[in-house]
Amino acid sequence: MSRGSFAFTPTALRSLEQDRDLLERRRYQRQLVDPVVSGYLLRKEAREKTRLLRQSRPQPTVPKICRDLLVQNALYTGNTEAVKAFFPKGSVVNLVIQPEGGAMRWVSDGKVRGLWSLTYEQELTTPLHITAGRGFTDCLRHLLLRGANVDFAPGGTTALHEACEECQPDCVKLLLQYGANANAVTEDGLMPLHVCTDLDSLECAKHLVQFGAAINGRSLDENNTPLHVAARHGLPAHVELYLRHGAALERQNDEGLTALNSACAQPQELPALERYGQVCQLLVDAGADVQTADADRQTPLHMACKNANPDVVDLLLQRGACVNTMDYGGEAPMHNVLKMVAYKSEHQPERIVQALLNYGSIRVWPGALAKVLKYCCLSPRTIEVLLNAYGHIKVTDQWVEAVPPEVFQTHRDFYESVFALARTPRSLQHLARHQLRTFLDSRVPKVVPRLGLPTFLRDYLMLGFRGYVH
Repeated sequence: MSRGSFAFTPTALRSLEQDRDLLERRRYQRQLVDPVVSGYLLRKEAREKTRLLRQSRPQPTVPKICRDLLVQNALYTGNTEAVKAFFPKGSVVNLVIQPEGGAMRWVSDGKVRGLWSLTYEQELTTPLHITAGRGFTDCLRHLLLRGANVDFAPGGTTALHEACEECQPDCVKLLLQYGANANAVTEDGLMPLHVCTDLDSLECAKHLVQFGAAINGRSLDENNTPLHVAARHGLPAHVELYLRHGAALERQNDEGLTALNSACAQPQELPALERYGQVCQLLVDAGADVQTADADRQTPLHMACKNANPDVVDLLLQRGACVNTMDYGGEAPMHNVLKMVAYKSEHQPERIVQALLNYGSIRVWPGALAKVLKYCCLSPRTIEVLLNAYGHIKVTDQWVEAVPPEVFQTHRDFYESVFALARTPRSLQHLARHQLRTFLDSRVPKVVPRLGLPTFLRDYLMLGFRGYVH
């Protein structure tokens, strides 16, 4: 800068010269002490750089909370046009919605029809969760195109979990196509395959497997694999899918249950018996061990008897299940089924008792037959097959007292034949049957069908039901 550029006063010029001299002296002083302070300055500079670097890093943004009822109702009803209007290009789509418990909401079947209803949604949800869980594919696609975070999980679950749990295969496929993590874990430790627990979730499971879901992924709490979950819920198509893709057949969870144990252990209503039978058939055909016991030493046969599934019991016995294995409580499968006769009479528990006895099960101690009669009297066929396993029985007054009058009247012919044994010995025909069965023991199911006997005589030897005892 030249002196002629500006009009400096003499005073200003003297001040500039003094400042220049001062700067030169300070520069000279710094050169003298530089070796001493250079290390400190370097460390200070490094600290400053670290601080600036931290400040420059993007901090996690707190998601915005949406309390706008118009936006919420557009999402809950799947109103595509309204969703497009509320979420235009450049808008914030990663919103957190915290519905008020018990608030009135519009519930729609996806068509024109709908109604206002009191609903209780999860505490934290998002537009992606709402549309994915209700199958609003067009709304879901729009949100994804607007940049919605496909794995956003403010409530502990992702939208993919929501879609799988609600059996929405189109939404599941769309989420996976947009990069959803097929192995995302909820705060409860469940992967998407773990929440495919309904028959209608099969297509969801297929999409997950196709996009790399861990076929043997473990849940956090119980260490269950998807095969455990499918077996527990009686899902034969899911079991077949997982086995085809390499599911570990004999892997045990924290309770010592394999998939076969899980299927047998699950309480089963009458309409579900066939499905659980199919599941067990698939697992056994794949090589499942029918003798694997859980932490309480209960085998699949113990569990199938407890849940009174006669088809599964037949399957396990045919595949070599031991009929007299005791659990830690000292109980055999026969004990388990007799405890359930009064509660599962519609499950045909007499078939289970018959099969167990044919395969050489231990019998009830004769002195306890009166007690068994008291608890099993609602199933005369169960009593019939039990009594026919003995050559001689001693009928006492306790037997008469064990059968309530109303039950006696309902099954009068049968119980009159039972109580008549107090005065009449068993027939010669029965004694011959008993002697032959005692000789064959557990070989009865293998030997008797090969004897070429008439159907009536074969069924008689196999403790077939006749509706009376003689």
